[in-house]
Amino acid sequence: MSGFLFDPTIAGVHRVLDLRQQQHALTASNIANEQTPGYKAQFLDFSSALQEAMTAPSDAGPVDAEIIEMDAPAWSTSGNSVNLEKEHARLRANAMMYQGLIQSTSRRLAILKFAASDGRG
Repeated sequence: MSGFLFDPTIAGVHRVLDLRQQQHALTASNIANEQTPGYKAQFLDFSSALQEAMTAPSDAGPVDAEIIEMDAPAWSTSGNSVNLEKEHARLRANAMMYQGLIQSTSRRLAILKFAASDGRG
C-alpha cells in the first residue's frame, strides 16, 4: 500500500530536497569565506546528482553528489575563488527550487488527504 501512496517520485523528491539543502550549506560557506585567502568556492555537480536522485530505486539512500571546487581566477591576489554575485544568485535560485519542491509535495499530500477523507475536506 505504501508503494501506491509514496511512489518512487516521492523518494526522488526527498533526495533532491537533501541535495538542495547540501547546496545551500555549501553556498552559505562560500559566502562566509569570501575574504578567506586561498579559499576555493564549492558547489554540487547538480545535474549529475539530480539524474541519480530521480532514477535511484525508492529504497536507495541519499545521493552522494560530487563537490566541485572552483579555482581562483588569475587576477585574484588572495587565491580566493568566491564570486559574491554568483553565490547570491546560486543561493536565490536554490531557495526557489527548494520552495517549489516543497509546494508541489504539499499539494500532492493535500490531494491524498482529500481522497482519504472521502472528499470531506
